[in-house]
Amino acid sequence: MTHAAPPPHRFAAFWAETRALLALALPMMVAQIAQTATGFVDTVMAGQVGAEDLAAVSIGTSILLTVFLTLSGVVMAVNPLVSQQFGAGEHQAIGATVRQGLWTGLGLGLLGVGLMFAAQQGVSAWMTLDPAVEAKTHSYLTGATLGVPAIVLYRVLHAYSSSVNRTRPIMVISVLALLLNIPLNSVLIYGQFGLPALGGAGCGWATGIVFWFSLLALAGWTYWHPAYQSFAVWSRWTGPHWAQQRTLLRLGLPIALSYFVEVSAFTSVALLIANLGAKVVAGHQVVISFTSVLYMVPLSLSVALSVRVGQAVGAGDYRAARFNSHVGLAVGGVTALLSSLLVFWLRVPIAAIYTPDPDVIALAAGLLVFAAVFQLADAAQVIASGALRGYKITTAPMLIHTLSFWGIGLGLGLWLGLGQGTLPLGYGTRPLGAAGFWWALTLSLVLAAVLLVVLLAKESRRGVRRQILLAEGGARGELATLRRGKP
Repeated sequence: MTHAAPPPHRFAAFWAETRALLALALPMMVAQIAQTATGFVDTVMAGQVGAEDLAAVSIGTSILLTVFLTLSGVVMAVNPLVSQQFGAGEHQAIGATVRQGLWTGLGLGLLGVGLMFAAQQGVSAWMTLDPAVEAKTHSYLTGATLGVPAIVLYRVLHAYSSSVNRTRPIMVISVLALLLNIPLNSVLIYGQFGLPALGGAGCGWATGIVFWFSLLALAGWTYWHPAYQSFAVWSRWTGPHWAQQRTLLRLGLPIALSYFVEVSAFTSVALLIANLGAKVVAGHQVVISFTSVLYMVPLSLSVALSVRVGQAVGAGDYRAARFNSHVGLAVGGVTALLSSLLVFWLRVPIAAIYTPDPDVIALAAGLLVFAAVFQLADAAQVIASGALRGYKITTAPMLIHTLSFWGIGLGLGLWLGLGQGTLPLGYGTRPLGAAGFWWALTLSLVLAAVLLVVLLAKESRRGVRRQILLAEGGARGELATLRRGKP
């Protein structure tokens, strides 16, 4: 048996772990929702200006999220490393790990600047856009690019703080960043205080400024607050250590690719359907924006579960790690069910929040049905991925994500959305447009969820067997020592 607690106490153990998980996850959930709400605010405020501004924000956000989340995936390797060090009581080692993570983040941030400028050229070369939309997209990307190094470095400190059970600073800073973003948007969109009116492109410049605010605030908090002093992150300067850099990259690159294939499967749809018209892109962006807010709930649980599992593994308690994984999946399932019902019942009012255009509302409301359907699968796959990161398992999830999101999500999506693929649901023989992509994305999430949960079950059982064998080996050693008459 692999129970983390005797059967009579199993409910008490489940509830205790749920409280511990939520204590970590809820502040991060507020933080993640606040960060994503920045995109929500951008979409709503740009949508009030016009469909062209909303389309520019949609395309610009798609590119920014793809670059930012992919690069952030690499530095997410700091999470399992610091979590396991914290669980093992190796506090001094944490400082060295975080410093190396900051060097990695700096290099990736500069790489991100180059990728964003290259993406601007790609918008002109690969997409046929209305000149006004293209100009606004370029301006949005220029402003957002300036903040990319800051947000990647911020994610290093985010991983550090959450892994040592300090999630409140992340929450506070994220809420302040959201509150800062709203007036910045207003000033830059409408040209207040003598500044030029940038329209929707102003959202990109506001985003870049907010990224720098977030980095400086969290760096200051971790420097001055007494709770972080035992980890000695800022007490000395050390250059890049190439062995540690290789360890970070070995763990982080698969996470980055997992993020990239998942995010790109969703964000690239906005680019692929750009030629279908600004209203189609705008309707798709409404769904992406709202589901991104919902996604922050399972994502926060995933990060918290990675910490809980990593700390248990660091302490050598694989039974607790497996039990924690079960609790995380159960909590995620309940929240996903509630999200699904919310989206389905309120899909038309949700769409109307973003735009007054009745055509965009109708299209977005139809696509939100897909979002309601895939909530459970999405929660299961992202939470299982987080638990596996706690075990330092990142390559196999990356392969599963690649198969699911690119093979099914994009491959089938291109056939259904832009090719001649059909479904026996009254669509006829024409391509399904945006709906075809969302059919494929829903199927890809289901496949990823099944494969990742199976992989997690296998790896968690393997860890428990390892713990049992070690315990039995230790007991046999003690017995042999006693039989030899040694103390």
